[in-house]
Amino acid sequence: MITAEMVKELRERTGVGMMDCKRALVETNGDIEKAIDELRTKGLAKAAKKAGRVASEGVVTSYIHGGGRIGVLVEVNCETDFVAKTNDFKQLAYDIAMQVAASNPEFLNREKVPQEVIDREKEVLKAQALEEGKPEKVIEKMVEGRVEKFFKERCLLEQAFIKDLDKSVQELINENIARMGENITIRRFARYEVGEGIEKESCDFASEVMSQLK
Repeated sequence: MITAEMVKELRERTGVGMMDCKRALVETNGDIEKAIDELRTKGLAKAAKKAGRVASEGVVTSYIHGGGRIGVLVEVNCETDFVAKTNDFKQLAYDIAMQVAASNPEFLNREKVPQEVIDREKEVLKAQALEEGKPEKVIEKMVEGRVEKFFKERCLLEQAFIKDLDKSVQELINENIARMGENITIRRFARYEVGEGIEKESCDFASEVMSQLK
C-alpha cells in the first residue's frame, strides 16, 4: 500500500511533484530507492532541480476559438532564446493557451489565490456540508477535500491537462523541463470571451473547445 508518508518522503528527497512520486512508487511496489531511480531515469528529479533557475526568455502565444468568440494570451518562459524558438517549446505554449481557453482557470497556482478567497470558499463549503446534515466531526475533512478540488479546478498548474487527463499541467511542464533541459515557467495568462459579464443567453464555449479535441 502506498501511503501519504511514503509519497511525502519521496517528494522531499527528489523535489518531484506528488502525483509523479505516487506514480513512481506504484510502479516500484513502494520501494523508495527504486522509485528515486525511476524518477531519475525519466529526468523528473533533474527537472525539479532546474525549477529554481531564471527563465527570462520565451514566447507570448495566442489561441483564438469559435471564430473569435474566445481569445487567450499566455506567456511561457524558458532560459534561452534557442529553446524558445524550437517547435516543441512553441507547441507547449500553444497547448497551455488551449488549456486556458477550455478550462478557464482563475489563478496560476494555489499560492496566487488570495487568502480571503480561500476563507470565503471554506465558509461556503462548510455551510453546504451543514445543510447536507453532515456531522461536525467529518465536516472539517470534507471542507479540506473540497478546497483541494477548488484548487484543481481553478488553478492552471493543478488542472488536468486537456489532452491527457491523467497528468496535471504542472506535470506536463515538468516533463518538458526534463526533455528540453531548461527551466520552464508560465508567467501569466489572460482569457477573453465575447460578451463576458454581459447578461445574455448562456453558451458554453469551453465545451466547444473540449469537443474539438475529441
